Amino acid sequence: MRVFLVNPSHVSFGTAVITPRWLYVLAAATPDRFSTPELRDETLEPFAVEEVQPGDIVGLGIHTGNALRGYELGRAIQARGAHVVFGGIHATLYPEEARSLGGATSIVKGDGDSVWEQVLDDIVKGDPKPVYDSGRVGGGSFKPARWSLLPEGRYMWASVQTVRGCPKHCSFCSVWRTDGQQPRQAAVEATLTEVVELRRRGFRFIALADDNFYPVSLSDLAQARRRSDPSRLHELEAIRAERFHLMERLAAMPDDMVFFTQITMEAAEDPEFLTAMRRARIRGALVGVESVTPAGLKDVYKGFNLAGEELVERLRVFRQHDIHILGSFIFGLPSDDPSTFEATADLADRAGVTFAQFVMLTPFPGTLDFERWEQEISATAEQIDGVPVTRHWLIPQESRPKVYIEHPVMSPDEIRRRTQAVWDRFYSLRRVWARSNAVRSLKSRLAFVLISKLYRQMYANTGIATDSARQARSVAMARLLLRPCRAFFTAQPMPNLTVPAPLVSIGHRP
Repeated sequence: MRVFLVNPSHVSFGTAVITPRWLYVLAAATPDRFSTPELRDETLEPFAVEEVQPGDIVGLGIHTGNALRGYELGRAIQARGAHVVFGGIHATLYPEEARSLGGATSIVKGDGDSVWEQVLDDIVKGDPKPVYDSGRVGGGSFKPARWSLLPEGRYMWASVQTVRGCPKHCSFCSVWRTDGQQPRQAAVEATLTEVVELRRRGFRFIALADDNFYPVSLSDLAQARRRSDPSRLHELEAIRAERFHLMERLAAMPDDMVFFTQITMEAAEDPEFLTAMRRARIRGALVGVESVTPAGLKDVYKGFNLAGEELVERLRVFRQHDIHILGSFIFGLPSDDPSTFEATADLADRAGVTFAQFVMLTPFPGTLDFERWEQEISATAEQIDGVPVTRHWLIPQESRPKVYIEHPVMSPDEIRRRTQAVWDRFYSLRRVWARSNAVRSLKSRLAFVLISKLYRQMYANTGIATDSARQARSVAMARLLLRPCRAFFTAQPMPNLTVPAPLVSIGHRP
């Protein structure tokens, strides 16, 4: 009997940008008595189902975007007489769907770190449970990833998780509902141990794969100070202090290391935090801008963001602290109109955003947007290839719409075309070269251009274009660009690197 862990994907690029962390975490949670698990990442190469033999156990992690491919694999694996276990956010939301469409033996809901061993033991005993609800693992119990199983030379960036959960409640996001609004922070020493192991292996760029690296804002602290009971304030101050402690320790890592994370716009109001990020070499962050108008921010319950010129100034604060922003913008909000697209592109240019992604509003399961949309159209939902559009992730890729929510003034195709045009404008060679002055050497500027074009191919043409031939060309181009791009992100291994000793901290203001 062998144990397989498979990351499903309809598209394989040969080389991938970021390590799929869950594969290596569950590999670490697999006891030695089951031998070494076989890891397969379909963003690299398609999984050969013929490898699976009767009695094997195959774990499949799915989110909404790859659920259909996961179900295809699950049925094929079940037909070979193996046991299929589904986990991940989509299986947590739709356990019965994974059972009926994916041939699942068992479903794992929530964080799988703590129950994977039990799942394996139960299957071996012939008594698997239909559903294992592991809930939310505490930060001190996060499993470290088993990076010794990494294939050589296949990933540009590694990934480490320092916190799960997000205190916000954005309408388009499911994280705060599935991972909770209470931040669960990993132990600092455990995080540092993983970072050191990855640098030993030659990774110098590491994504801090967190739901929100900035879980306590200055406004949160101010609100807590107004309470008569100081317990909430003390709790928030402790979370914030641990963030500073982590960044202080990361600052002692080798000078060539670079970290990237995800934070909210509110961090720009906190110069002390941004200064600590810069010292820790957290040089980039994904920031959900979402909309450039007050009405758009109201649409997505993100009133804590700014709009217009205030937004431009706020985004520039990050650059002033040497933090490059990947701005995320949403098109197709109810308040959008044709002028929104050009206004967004202009603002991204003026704000000095280094990278940007422009996504079309999609109702994802687990979000408030999805619940509202599903309720509104459930009685009249269109069917495509026999699948109601409210289950859009089950529609075959070639037939799947690009826009799902009816817009008051624009057609779905107009939203798609205008979104594609903004991608084309932002990632035009002229604009990319102008933005490349953010780095110094000619080699780095050329790398910046390559990476910008790679990002454009992987995330726009393969997801927004309706022409299947254009999508296929983009996948082929991405495969060509990924390998040379990887050389810019890796370095010579440091096999003798050790975890730096903690410094004597002078503290910080809470």
